[in-house]
Amino acid sequence: MGKAKKLKPSQVGKNIALADQIESVNAVKNKNRVKQKIRHDNDEEFVNADLSKKILKAARRQQVELGNIGVGGSTAPVLPLELNESNSDNEMDSDHDDLEPDTYYDNIEINEEDEEALKMFMSDKPEKTRTLADIIKDKITDKHTELQTQFSDIETLKLQNIDPRIKAMYQGVRDVLQKYRSGKLPKAFKMIPHLQNWEQILYLTEPTTWSAAAMYQATRIFASNLKEKMAQRFYNLVLLPRVRDDLAEYKRLNFHLYQALRKALFKPGAFMKGILLPLLESGDCTLREAIIVGSVLARNSVPVLHSSAALLKIAEMDYTGANSIFLRILFDKKYALPYRVVDSVVFHFLRFQSDYRTLPVLWHQALLTFVQRYKADISTEQRDALLELLRKQCHPTITPEIRRELQAAQCRDIEVNDTVQNIMAVE
Repeated sequence: MGKAKKLKPSQVGKNIALADQIESVNAVKNKNRVKQKIRHDNDEEFVNADLSKKILKAARRQQVELGNIGVGGSTAPVLPLELNESNSDNEMDSDHDDLEPDTYYDNIEINEEDEEALKMFMSDKPEKTRTLADIIKDKITDKHTELQTQFSDIETLKLQNIDPRIKAMYQGVRDVLQKYRSGKLPKAFKMIPHLQNWEQILYLTEPTTWSAAAMYQATRIFASNLKEKMAQRFYNLVLLPRVRDDLAEYKRLNFHLYQALRKALFKPGAFMKGILLPLLESGDCTLREAIIVGSVLARNSVPVLHSSAALLKIAEMDYTGANSIFLRILFDKKYALPYRVVDSVVFHFLRFQSDYRTLPVLWHQALLTFVQRYKADISTEQRDALLELLRKQCHPTITPEIRRELQAAQCRDIEVNDTVQNIMAVE
């Protein structure tokens, strides 16, 4: 109870009865005060009216775009001509992970002997990695050759027909992205994913000259706002060449670029088709590139359907040493793989039964991991074929462990036969 407040003698009337005076002195007066919490602009518990309107407006816009934007992109909206005054509250990114140093990959020491061994399995004529600039230049060149006869494809002329004000604006955006370290991005840059000719506009900003921090922020925006097929093109034409160039020059991947790879996994299908598979199909994926990109898969969750499709594709492509690294990483995730994928992986290993080359340790490690995880999903015939393979492709320390796992395997056809016999016995 609160302490009773006494009235001053001057506040008590002279002609008031004694009982009324005692009651008025001991009573606690209720002042009907209502405590109101002061709202600050930076208070996380409250959202002011302006911010609420912006959030709702962005949500409605995203909902409309999800229904209206097709694979080729949406109709180009009116572009804002200012480059600054970008509001961070309008950031169209559903995943706001901060850059945390503990998510960075560990220091990687590459053994020169292992790297030389992997070069034996690289393609003699690797495919040249195409960038966004190469695609745009090819389109312009092709169109110049057709100008004398017909104008069948108007889309390729959009780069030439861009309004000079728009071109000047995005050249200013280019200057910002070249020196970007942190803070807000220009509004005009955030509009690029919603443009129909987003590739041509993006070409004006010269992605090869962006800072690493700008590449991370761009990946956040494009991964959140592009459809999967368009995000795949951004990963393949912009992000992957930048990652490979950075590794080739510094022998270590920039922290922001590594975070960009992690953010790209926000769309796993686009990541597999735009980064992982093109990297392996190029035929010249180095051990360092495979380990670093593989660490992104190992440290993050990937849906089983996308991983199964990637395993199926990797098992069918021409072998390079990097294939074994990604196979082993995906095996270690312990997915319940369809039998079609398991069969494809078995045939992948059986292809080396007549290979005269000395296979790298990575190949034996991948086979061991596969047998440990999926020995119950192979058939008896496949198990016998793998045991026969071990006689021709053997490693002094790894092969005995693989043979032990296969001999102790309870194959899937044996389990089916046991189940049928149990059912017949019950009947």
